[in-house]
Amino acid sequence: MKFRAIKGVQDILPPDVYVWQEVESAARQVFAPFGYKEIRTPVMEFTEVFTRSIGETTDIVEKEMYTFNDRAGRSITLRPEGTAPVVRAYVENHLYRLPSPQKYYYIGPMFRYERPQRGRFRQFHQIGVEAFGEDDPRMDAEVLDMLRRFLERVGVEDLGFEINSIGCDACRPAYREAMVDFLSGRVDTLCTDCRRRYEVNPLRVLDCKAKGCSAMKEEAPRIIDYLCSDCRGHFEALRGHLESLGIPYRVNPGMVRGLDYYTRTTFEVTTESLGAQSAVAAGGRYDRLVEEFGGPAVPGIGFAIGMERLTMLIRDRHGVEEPAPSVYLAVIGADAEAAAYKLASEMRGSGIWAELDYSGASLRSQFKRADRLRAAYVFILGEDELARGAVRYKRLSDGLQGEIDMDDAVRFLSSQ
Repeated sequence: MKFRAIKGVQDILPPDVYVWQEVESAARQVFAPFGYKEIRTPVMEFTEVFTRSIGETTDIVEKEMYTFNDRAGRSITLRPEGTAPVVRAYVENHLYRLPSPQKYYYIGPMFRYERPQRGRFRQFHQIGVEAFGEDDPRMDAEVLDMLRRFLERVGVEDLGFEINSIGCDACRPAYREAMVDFLSGRVDTLCTDCRRRYEVNPLRVLDCKAKGCSAMKEEAPRIIDYLCSDCRGHFEALRGHLESLGIPYRVNPGMVRGLDYYTRTTFEVTTESLGAQSAVAAGGRYDRLVEEFGGPAVPGIGFAIGMERLTMLIRDRHGVEEPAPSVYLAVIGADAEAAAYKLASEMRGSGIWAELDYSGASLRSQFKRADRLRAAYVFILGEDELARGAVRYKRLSDGLQGEIDMDDAVRFLSSQ
């Protein structure tokens, strides 16, 4: 019987995995100066963590979650997104008692049952950040500044920043009423899901990708026109801070986030390189979520980046630079094999990637293998070299040859 991966998941193999490692390393390097620390939450949570925070009328909760009962009859869900688990951990571990703001990032797998397509999988991975404790619009601009620097670091080009404000509890009811009035005469043109949702959560219609629903966005009331004075002031201040940081942006009044916990600032970062699915990162502010999880009234903001689409974009644009050994130890004779084995261990202990033959192949075959591995050097060790306490070397890039003392081998490679 042949086993194969489940539909909608993938193996991440070399050389592609090196792109993933570079992206993860870049995230850690860029986020650290902004004060972000890594947090790791479980891939499983009680289902209520997501139904209460994401919203029961969202596509994620209604259609996409991997939910099951464990042996104790408790409803468990594989996490479909990263914010709710981080907020749960923040509240459960009383992290709000620490000095504000508290800033965290995560890297890990998420799970949603949706139609697999290029760059979209049922097990997918996200890099995300969450910052708690500040509602100042400078924090919003800082998050976008960090996101820009990260995407530029990994080589993503043609970036576009879209921002909007979806208001707060004070101004959202008036907009909800306006949307219900707008949709009431257009119910027949809505998709099945939005017909059911428009009275419960009319903002979800703006996030719907169905043809009939999407066509109404241009005519629909704009939430930005219904903002209260506080939300309007917050949004205008954000725009000023983005301009001071030199971050080009476009106000997109029809952009809402697909999760119920967002308030005020929402944003997406796009690139033309991904075609129709242009969003490479998205996020926003969620000032009520900590309180809804049983914590104090602590504001928050964050974003998430889909790693599959990001790494695909980097690979397609810049290729994959696969690492190669520093040296291949080509040996002749049993005594040389023993010496090379010991020398390889010493090299590896010094952080040098060394390969050697285990099969007793001919010297010619060993050179062929070194070439296929793209080794920088071949070190040749036989009886004559052992007698002199030396190794001969050949640099494969240009054929340069020479000889060094065996005791200097590690120092020689370390200096290259």
